[in-house]
Amino acid sequence: MRQAGRSLPEYRKLKEKHTFLEMVQSPDLATEVTLQPLRRFPLDAAILFSDILVVPEALGQPYSFTDGNGIRMEFTIGNRKDIERLDTSGLRERLAYSRQALCQIKRELNGQQALLGFAGSPWTLANYMIGGSSQDTMLARRLYHEDPGLFECLMEKLTDAVADYLEMQIEAGADAVQIFDSMGGCLPPAHYPFASGKWIGEIVSRLAGKAPVIVFSRGTLGSLEHLAETGAQFLSVDWTVDLGDIRNRMPDQMGIQGNLDPAVLTSTPEIAARETNRILETMRGFHRYIFNLGHGVTMDAKLENIESVVTTVRNFQ
Repeated sequence: MRQAGRSLPEYRKLKEKHTFLEMVQSPDLATEVTLQPLRRFPLDAAILFSDILVVPEALGQPYSFTDGNGIRMEFTIGNRKDIERLDTSGLRERLAYSRQALCQIKRELNGQQALLGFAGSPWTLANYMIGGSSQDTMLARRLYHEDPGLFECLMEKLTDAVADYLEMQIEAGADAVQIFDSMGGCLPPAHYPFASGKWIGEIVSRLAGKAPVIVFSRGTLGSLEHLAETGAQFLSVDWTVDLGDIRNRMPDQMGIQGNLDPAVLTSTPEIAARETNRILETMRGFHRYIFNLGHGVTMDAKLENIESVVTTVRNFQ
């Protein structure tokens, strides 16, 4: 999952000297932050340090963080003219810093760990761009219902941009990419395939044969079948679902990633090991499984708990 370095003192030290956006946009700093967790823990993969909002910014809609760590878009999408302002041409050039960081990280890994890239789903990006937040998706849902034509216009542009960005990441060395549909669970299951799943499916289709795609869609248990229809190779699930149930409902060709509760990392090493072992036992014998969290690492995660999780996974037989 993303944000793997937020709990590390070495990350916080860098954060004292550089803003989050400076670290994202500097290939050297992004490389450093990406590699920091691997220096502490024997992980199987490095995940590019970046942010899902680099895509809207590259389209011409900059963002910033307020004093309370909230996200503020420079302008919000409200009509067709606003959507027409979004420029997909030259996207790769404006995101060249991500490509350069991936190339640097790939060299540093030297084939010892996999390299993962990521992007936000069109639906999740649209929520921020229209003026919502991770807690409020009302504006995007209203646009979806009130003006389907305008909604589709925005989603088509975002789908092209995300697919192009992920393709660039693969070309730069990413061994797999993940699509974060973090706001997918705010949609009723009946509307999920049209508001989100359809667009993810188009991206997966564009990337077919280039690299495995992992789809993470938080809170979308009721849309499980629709997620399977996206064609992604892996489905990453949050901590609110039962993996035993999920494994029995997955198509034969689809793998599963997840789903340790991030709160466990704030508890004790014993609890972290116990919960990790419970999940591993649930997935015993399922050979298309990737152990991971059910969402990102929180800033108050304890290093000894992360170490306990990694050790438990490494020693599982």
